[in-house]
Amino acid sequence: MVEVAFPANVMRRFVEALSTELGHDTFSAVISKAGLPEEWAHAAHFSALDDVRTAQAYARLQSALRTYYGRGARGILMRIGTKLWAPLLDDASFGLKAQAALVRGFPKALRRKPALELLAKFLGTHAGGITLHTLDLDLLLVDHASPATQAQTNDEPLCFVTLGLIQECLFWAVEQVHDVEERNCRATGGSQCEFKITIGG
Repeated sequence: MVEVAFPANVMRRFVEALSTELGHDTFSAVISKAGLPEEWAHAAHFSALDDVRTAQAYARLQSALRTYYGRGARGILMRIGTKLWAPLLDDASFGLKAQAALVRGFPKALRRKPALELLAKFLGTHAGGITLHTLDLDLLLVDHASPATQAQTNDEPLCFVTLGLIQECLFWAVEQVHDVEERNCRATGGSQCEFKITIGG
């Protein structure tokens, strides 16, 4: 069984975006109230963690936000997701930047799937961790590891950051807003997290 992992560079950008969105003092208060290490309020801390420990921290931080903000956490985390896309592009290797340029060179109708494949490379730590499937006219992104759900149980899907990232990735690709729904989540008892992207009318 492959251990759940999450890229440290994405975690650093996640923490930076949270600190900006909430304000550093409020973010620190969320961490303190949840009994989490105070150094988690600083993005640089995660440079020293391996991807497995980073995944654990990623899930626990989001759990703390859901506890602190209740249903309001959904909007906050989705906004964070949308704000992560541009920094991830900036941080990308030369090869992935070249792939991004290639995607933008395709006709718009052909950009969605390769754009999401690029997102999968940003978030995945091993081959096959995130896969993409065609559903008639629509697309399905499947996160088999789903680090946000580690040790989490919930009545409703909770991968809001991933939802925001998918939406922003597609907007970057084709300049259109897409309906994205997490229709299966490991936190609700599913075997994987599934995101349906509606493209057909």
